[in-house]
Amino acid sequence: MKKIAVLGSTGSIGTQTLEVVRNNGDIRVTALAAGRNIEKLEEQVREFKPKLVCVWEEAKAKELALAVRDMDVRVVSGMDGLIEAATEAEAEIVVTAIVGMIGIRPTIAAMEAGKDIALANKETLVTAGHIIMPLAKEKNVRILPVDSEHSAIFQCLNGENHRQIAKILLTASGGPFRGRTREEMREVRLEDALKHPNWAMGRKITIDSSTMVNKGLEVMEARWLFDVTMDQVQVVVQPKSVIHSMVEFLDGAVMAQLGTPDMKLPIQYALYYPERRDLPGERLDFWKIGQITFEKPDFENFKGISLAYEAGRIGGSMPTVFNAANEYAVSLFLDRKIGYLTITDMIEEAMRMHQVIANPTVEQILETEARTYEVLAELESR
Repeated sequence: MKKIAVLGSTGSIGTQTLEVVRNNGDIRVTALAAGRNIEKLEEQVREFKPKLVCVWEEAKAKELALAVRDMDVRVVSGMDGLIEAATEAEAEIVVTAIVGMIGIRPTIAAMEAGKDIALANKETLVTAGHIIMPLAKEKNVRILPVDSEHSAIFQCLNGENHRQIAKILLTASGGPFRGRTREEMREVRLEDALKHPNWAMGRKITIDSSTMVNKGLEVMEARWLFDVTMDQVQVVVQPKSVIHSMVEFLDGAVMAQLGTPDMKLPIQYALYYPERRDLPGERLDFWKIGQITFEKPDFENFKGISLAYEAGRIGGSMPTVFNAANEYAVSLFLDRKIGYLTITDMIEEAMRMHQVIANPTVEQILETEARTYEVLAELESR
């Protein structure tokens, strides 16, 4: 019986992780953590019967504790509770599907407790990769990527010598505004940006995909996961999302992983690695696909990806600024307080104003995040 903890259980990745659990009879959920959706969390608690549940907001945690008082489950809250869920004694793998830099501390705590990480929290490696990857080696724990693109690369590298990587080819759909100029995107509405052509995802990541900021974050994440330079990661637009990513080796051979756009595949692969199991669902039909096309990414009109490469090359605390500024700006856009193009304008402004810390500690990373929010709030109020 495989035992897991799921951080971010009520979000898109978390709920799909629990679908994988539901479809397999040999996984037991020992801990769950979520933000504030206690209605869905209560349903999950009653179905999967974890020993421990964390709700971020203390008041909501008290509500949940009252609702499940008939069950043998302990309810905790806040960062201490999140760390407790990440280090639950019986869990072997922790699925880090929580959104944002809030995921850094519990991920580190889980690794220090000897847990393998099924990583779906981009921010952990984007901002703290220089801390996370050495720690994984020190503690002899595995980081198993859950993002479809990074899972694809991981699968392509299975059995291969990582030192023989020439280039990582990170695929992107191009999002709903592929081919548009910045001028044509000036009047983009929230509803338009939330319509991804291929994937069903949460609201924040869907916006990130439309600006291609998400792809920039994935480039930085790949740099740490696979020990390559930023310039060894090349983004390739493949609009149908059939090829999830590729690896080119020193001899010119290219390995690719293909599949339908279904996040349950990389989730299940991470949970059972190196075993492969049957996964119900649609299969690729190459007769129907007919052809697969490729395009260069548009660095000029989609500034998010070019700014990401800049932040990744600078390194240090700059990726934290990139990520924090994006989180701040996207939250404003989701609340209809700023225009669509202002998202990347705010990222650019925050990066220009930042004094880089070369090798930041976790505390300095979180301080940089807070300072970035303050800087942008000051700019917004002018």
